[in-house]
Amino acid sequence: MTLHWLASQVWRHRVAGVTLILGVTFLLILVGTHLLQHSGSNDFHKGWSETSLKERQELAVNAKQRPANLYQDHKERRVTPSLAAQAKKDSIHFTWSYIPPVVFLKTHKTGGSTVQNVLFRMGEKDGATFAFPYYTYQFSYPDKFRADFVDELPEGSSNFDILCSHMRLDIEELRPMMLPNTIYVTILRDPVLTFESVFSCYTSTVPAFTLAKKAAEHRSALSMFLESPESFWDPKEPRNGLAKNPMSFDLGLDGQKWDSWPTDLTQLEETFQLVMIAEHFDESLVLLGALLKLELEELAYVHFNTRSAQDLTPLDDITKAKIRAWNRMDVLLYDFFLHLFWEKAARYGMERLKKDVARLRASTDRIRQKCVSRKEVPPGELEDLLRPVQTDSATILGYHVQGNLTKQDQGFCMRFVLPERHYHAHLYFQQYGRAMRPVPTA
Repeated sequence: MTLHWLASQVWRHRVAGVTLILGVTFLLILVGTHLLQHSGSNDFHKGWSETSLKERQELAVNAKQRPANLYQDHKERRVTPSLAAQAKKDSIHFTWSYIPPVVFLKTHKTGGSTVQNVLFRMGEKDGATFAFPYYTYQFSYPDKFRADFVDELPEGSSNFDILCSHMRLDIEELRPMMLPNTIYVTILRDPVLTFESVFSCYTSTVPAFTLAKKAAEHRSALSMFLESPESFWDPKEPRNGLAKNPMSFDLGLDGQKWDSWPTDLTQLEETFQLVMIAEHFDESLVLLGALLKLELEELAYVHFNTRSAQDLTPLDDITKAKIRAWNRMDVLLYDFFLHLFWEKAARYGMERLKKDVARLRASTDRIRQKCVSRKEVPPGELEDLLRPVQTDSATILGYHVQGNLTKQDQGFCMRFVLPERHYHAHLYFQQYGRAMRPVPTA
């Protein structure tokens, strides 16, 4: 029985075992926080005085509405030490400048964990106040977001700066929590690849998928499901939300109601200043950097939640067509925002975008070489702090950090490859001085 399975059962069924989860989670937080603090924590925050943090809060409170041209040059950005000069010295330590508040809607199996890590690093360095779930790692998913799902503002903070934990969108509930100049971002992925990944990772937790797996016996569970998905899918079961149009579900849409579709699309377009596209991830990061007024070097990344090769299901044309037919709303959603994405790219400037993508890839490669000694490492070969949470139906791979790093480099590199739940727990403990609350029993 994995920790992931146990946590999901506690959340969904409120069964016994909360004490065990709390104890294990608290132990991991203490160990992880100790290691992070003793692997460059002081250096990681170096350069931010009490005065500069107050200045950041005043800027947030007094910030004006976002400009019409969201991809303007960074002329209004506070001056920071030249990152180009840092790169020449083969350094990987950045001085983050003030960023506008940001909400990142983290959709399932689309590359959202990779974006979240960038925001975690950015927020930790900036001393940002995170809007964390009151319980565990998600905002009471799969219920739609409500303000009372959010933990209280920590002492000394006047507003939330970053929200990037899993939730199901309700923009009317979300918007009053954040400042008026908040940037809203999400990410979409090819619906065929998204659904294959969702099915692979949640076969044991989404009831419709579990039924298909039991019926399949020695056949492919995905093929069995796609032969007659309606026979396995109960739309009244909340845990089946990811079983059809999972991206639309995360965005708060009802996959059975098409009468409001034009209105829904318009509201989403007006809400999100950027919808990133996983198939054009580097281009998306460049546009994200422009929105958040970040240097390209600050957007370096590794891919998180990579599955082992044996957990990837080959898809022929017939299977792909079935997935598209079953997830028709996701297909239309993706096509709509893919078109908008290239419109935003054109406004940014295609030649400029091409050059910036090349610069981003160069700096990312340099930092990966500095930090990562081995990628796609099986969980059994990873230390506890760097081992991603596993699912019952897929093996999630991780990273080894280079040895012989300076204390400061080790602090950065550990965060660079730190799995999302471990980083989430570390930041929560850092912000509140306590472990995350478990879901209460019934």
